[in-house]
Amino acid sequence: MVYLVGGLALLLGVVLPAALRGAALSAPIVLVTVGALIGLLPAPGGERVSPVDHLALTEHLTEFAVLVALMGAGLAIDRPLRWRSWTSWRSWSPAWRLLAIGMPLSIAGGALLGWVVMGLAPAAALLLGAVMAPTDPVLAADVQVEGPTEEADGAGEVDEDDEVRFALTSEAGLNDGLAFPFVQAAMLAAGGGLGTWWWHWLAWELVGKVAIGAVVGALCGLVLARVAFRAPRRSLRLAETGEPLLALAATVLTYGVAEVLGGYGFLAVFTGALALRSAERGHEYHALMHQVVERLERLLTLVVLLLLGVALTDGLLANLTWPGAAVAVLLVAVVRPLTAWVSLLGGAREDRVADGALGPRERAVTAFFGVRGVGSVYYLAYALGHADFGDVDRVLWSTVTFTIVLSVLVHGVAATPAMAWLERVRTPQPAA
Repeated sequence: MVYLVGGLALLLGVVLPAALRGAALSAPIVLVTVGALIGLLPAPGGERVSPVDHLALTEHLTEFAVLVALMGAGLAIDRPLRWRSWTSWRSWSPAWRLLAIGMPLSIAGGALLGWVVMGLAPAAALLLGAVMAPTDPVLAADVQVEGPTEEADGAGEVDEDDEVRFALTSEAGLNDGLAFPFVQAAMLAAGGGLGTWWWHWLAWELVGKVAIGAVVGALCGLVLARVAFRAPRRSLRLAETGEPLLALAATVLTYGVAEVLGGYGFLAVFTGALALRSAERGHEYHALMHQVVERLERLLTLVVLLLLGVALTDGLLANLTWPGAAVAVLLVAVVRPLTAWVSLLGGAREDRVADGALGPRERAVTAFFGVRGVGSVYYLAYALGHADFGDVDRVLWSTVTFTIVLSVLVHGVAATPAMAWLERVRTPQPAA
């Protein structure tokens, strides 16, 4: 039975991406549905599939899935980020706005809803806002940049019509690491330490660990790129031999170094991928690495979504309350779109590549597609496994899971028609 279900799942993982291309339906929707149907079957030996009862497994599985997705997102972005170029920094303005303005507003909005509507304690409400804030790099593939190709076709140039995909990809790559300080704040508040140690949180959790993660990632990426492309010995120049597993080695190594040094590993992996991508930007080796990462990401996503679907009909939503369901709807339909839209205000469309501004249509689509997913599961499992939030664990799991499923459904159905509509309105119509 296990092999039958596993084989069917793998077949779906191989067939669905191509079969659903161009359809108003995403692979995650189908996978969650299949998992939910499997969850209705009798459990072998009475063992239930629940992240609540397997926090460590859930944490590590989703952690690795997010790491692989972050490496893939970093390798996919073809827009340079040159540290000493103000023009380069301005071209990343959508990401900075979504992170510096939209994300804190989203966390505050989620926390307020958790406190006022659901009646959660402040620490639990802050945790809800923090875990629901990141845009997920795992499930947002339909609205992200596609990645490098094996042909060097003007690599390094910015696609004028790809501002929405760039904004969502860069946001997903960065905010999965930058949500961690706020999760830590919730954990400190749960232990009664935030009021006393807020300055420590501000200086170390919010600033110090972010800086360490970014610097470690950039250095690791640059060193690995130098070895792969310009090492003195040919056996070390992996770009010439075409060995794509460097991407996986870079993922694990960068994450490990950052964590050992006390920085945020998620942020390090993404910045490391950006640094690796910046070397020999038009080289086909980047496409080879991205293909390997993309396939592993697909496999991990398959496993996570199937297990999530099984857990849905296996009791994970048993503690969902009407206030919790209302908060989930508001998070997806109001909080994310509104906070992201506000953060992206400003600038003229004509200068959007120079100063990172988006036009009204691009701003609306970018604000709407704040996909919630695997990253939220990781953060919740991590926080509940390392801090005591009282007796609201199962309520939080039910609310967060329902929000993810709602996001998968709404954004999965809307992604293809929304991006197609945006492409149509961008393209000048021929004169009659």
